[in-house]
Formats: sequence, C-alpha cells, structure tokens
Amino acid sequence: MSTNTTARTGVDRPVTAGDGRWVGNGRKRLPLHRSVPHLLLGVLLVLACAGGFVVISLHSGDRRAVLSLARDVAVGQVLAMQDLRQVDVAVDPGVAVVDADRAATVVGRPLATSLSAGTLLTPGAVGGAVVPVEGQALAALALKPGQFPPEVTAGARVSVVFVPGQAGSATGPPAGGGMAWPAVVTGVTAAVNGQAAVVSVQMAEAAARQVAAVSVGQLAIVLLSTAAGGR
Repeated sequence: MSTNTTARTGVDRPVTAGDGRWVGNGRKRLPLHRSVPHLLLGVLLVLACAGGFVVISLHSGDRRAVLSLARDVAVGQVLAMQDLRQVDVAVDPGVAVVDADRAATVVGRPLATSLSAGTLLTPGAVGGAVVPVEGQALAALALKPGQFPPEVTAGARVSVVFVPGQAGSATGPPAGGGMAWPAVVTGVTAAVNGQAAVVSVQMAEAAARQVAAVSVGQLAIVLLSTAAGGR
C-alpha cells in the first residue's frame, strides 16, 4: 500500500517495516547504536596519533648538530677536518659540546688528551696537552737523521728501541733489560745547524727512567701503525 501512495503523490514517505526498522526510498537504515563503537575507535586513533607526534616533537626539539671524532686521536695530535664528523644528538644544557658550525675553532689545534672514535668533542679536549697523565712520564730523545722516520709527528704511536753500541763498547742495555718501549709522541723539535732533533714522548714512568739513562745515539724510533692501537 505504501508503494501505491508514493506513486500517486510523487513524494517518498518513510514507513516502518514489520520489525520496527525505518525504511526510506527502498533502503534500510541501521540503528544509531550500532555505529557508536566505530566512532569511538576513530576518535581514540586520532588522539593516539596526535600524542605520538607531540612526543616525537618534544624529543627531537632538543637535538643539536655537534662534533664528534671520526677516528681515534692521540694526545698532542693536531686536529684536522677529516678527524671530525657531525652528529645530531640530544644534549642536556649542562653538557659542554662543540657545535658543528664552530669546527673552525678546533681544527688546527692539538688535542689535550687521547680520545677514541665516536667521542663527542668538548671545548676542554683541545688546547695545551694535559700530560703526563697518572702513571706516565715524558722523555726527551735526542735523535739524529736516520734514527727516526721523518713522518713522525705529535700523536704518532711509536716504539723507542735501544740500539747496542759498537763491539767493545762499555754501554750495554738499560738496567732492567729493556730493549723497546711503547710510547706516544707529544712533540718534535727539528734539528738546527746540524744538531740532533728532539722528540718528546709519553711513556710509562719506569720506561721513561730507563730511556733517560741511555747514552745519546743509542736510541731510535720505530713508527707504528695506528691500527689495533699501535701494537
């Protein structure tokens, strides 16, 4: 009967089906209570996404572009641009670091202490060398050409080697039987007017005492690879 009424008047009139559902234009409409859970789920999803975005923004807002070491560097070594790399890290306000845009203030300056690759660079890490450290000592070696490689510079890892004298010489190995000692070069003073060059090295205290007791001309330096810690 409802179909005939629509045909005569030309107006769609909603009528109820026998089970109480509303029927309009021949389509069924679901009750409102069935769509509520979907609405709540959508709202919760939106809130979760917004909260995650806020958390990420807060954490990334404290990140700064700072300098770290791209490789191991030894005390006294002059920093070069290839020794440094830029990293973005979250830094507490009380932590002293060197911003990436201030690289020019540290390049060309000696390192005050030995640092390993990946260490964040601090203002106090460059400048006058903080040597000797506890348990270490400095020894000055007077060396002639041929007794050390010309490539030896501050920061180089070396082995200081005892060179026996000529046959019949009264000078023997140092007390304690040492023949070679690991060391790190802290400075090199070039030879002037035929004089011997002076190479300053940092080494263990006991080794430094032995080296200091060796006569001039009976020590030589062997330059070691920086790989595997110079051993």
